[in-house]
Amino acid sequence: MTDFTITAATDAVAAKAGLSKTAARAAIDALLESVGGALENGSAVSLAGFGKFQVKERAARKGRNPRTGEEVTINASKSIGFTASKTLKDRLK
Repeated sequence: MTDFTITAATDAVAAKAGLSKTAARAAIDALLESVGGALENGSAVSLAGFGKFQVKERAARKGRNPRTGEEVTINASKSIGFTASKTLKDRLK
């Protein structure tokens, strides 16, 4: 099994939509830019039949340095979460 790269996605979109590879790549880039911008602004992104992307916030917490055992503070951070839709989950069975 190989990874589905941006090049493979461009080829697949071009073939399925009857677009040139340049137009397909522009469409993919526009979609990714739009999704990234929405997440950056704190919005969730729902793609029907695929899933939902959302920003998850992690609170600051205490941790330990494994070498010294010293207590350290781990800063608050944000990450991206993805929840697959039922349709996508059913396709993977």
